[in-house]
Amino acid sequence: MAEKTLDDLFLDTLKDIYFAEKQILKALPKMARASQSEEGKAAFLKHKDQTEGQIERLQQVFELIGKPARGKTCEAIQGIISEGEEIIEEYKGSAALDAGLISSAQAVEHYEITRYGTLKSWAGQLGLMDAIPLLDANLQEELETDALLTQLGEASANPKGSKKSA
Repeated sequence: MAEKTLDDLFLDTLKDIYFAEKQILKALPKMARASQSEEGKAAFLKHKDQTEGQIERLQQVFELIGKPARGKTCEAIQGIISEGEEIIEEYKGSAALDAGLISSAQAVEHYEITRYGTLKSWAGQLGLMDAIPLLDANLQEELETDALLTQLGEASANPKGSKKSA
């Protein structure tokens, strides 16, 4: 069996985030529907549009390395999304639902941020210079979304969530 290299790790991680983004694309409309605030709905739908663009950029990275765009099951993202679905069920109708949705969405964002940061670094190490701006564009969108979610949580969802529903 051939020794694994950073090239192999790059491809495996690219497949991982590709799978994750496709799962996130399915989850975001559910989160938007569950959100009780218009700002929350809008944030989830905006990120759905961004995610479509991120998937396209990932497909371009696959093309650059001459590999088919295929996902590899990502247990981590499945677990994070599952936790978000539990919050939707357990907190439906409660004042804390939006705070829980934002928390779940930020867990997803933080996972994506680590993946894109790592892939960007490895692309540089591997001389995949054309992949760097594609991965960085995705990373910057994830960082912006995380900041927006923090702002939404602190400005409205968390204060509302600390009160009992009438």
